[in-house]
Amino acid sequence: MRRFYSPPANFTGNLITLDTDETRHLRDVLRLKPTDEVSVFDGTGREYKCTITSIGKKHSELALTEETTPASPESPFEITLASTVLNGEKYDLIIQKSVELGVAKLIPLQTIRGDVKTKDAAKRLERWRRIAMEATKQCGRARLMAIAEPTAFDALIADVNDESVVMFSERNGTDFTAIDPGKKITALIGPKGGWDDSELDLARKSGVTIVTLGGRIMRAETAAISLTTILQHRFGDLN
Repeated sequence: MRRFYSPPANFTGNLITLDTDETRHLRDVLRLKPTDEVSVFDGTGREYKCTITSIGKKHSELALTEETTPASPESPFEITLASTVLNGEKYDLIIQKSVELGVAKLIPLQTIRGDVKTKDAAKRLERWRRIAMEATKQCGRARLMAIAEPTAFDALIADVNDESVVMFSERNGTDFTAIDPGKKITALIGPKGGWDDSELDLARKSGVTIVTLGGRIMRAETAAISLTTILQHRFGDLN
């Protein structure tokens, strides 16, 4: 069954409204018609079986039939992935795979050795959110992965509180046995050139756990995807 996204604000009783982009996809790409059945998720974790009642130029209306169980369950382990912004489509890949792997929130991170400045990353924010929404449709989740405003490394570290924060590094770290995350974790992934010494020092002074993955050296996008998978396997629902 075809899946569409509509935020809770577009729900009125048993009537659901699709916005312009979703309507265009429904009408012009999928060529669906009134009386066709579709599935709609609201981005907060709920999904519904619906029947198309009308299709307009800018909006469509659907009648809610029943609430259903999303195909892909949410992980009981809440991962926030703070990953250094990369050039080109590499970061698009990180966003797509983070959604598929059940990440709750992604923070585009600006680091000393990163290639992309915060102001340039901000220009890509809407594109990243569209990618996340499309990935959510495809993988069966009903909760949208939040994507925060691009954040500088020192600003992120300044906000570290009681939640578990782990910084993955190619050097100067311990192993995975040092991680005791409880129900949630914030995982920091560095740039392709690795963390600067000043960043490692600041993280250590702030109580952040620094972990080295057996001395292996990975591309930044590989590290983000692999380490998310490992965290979900060890502490989440990929087991």
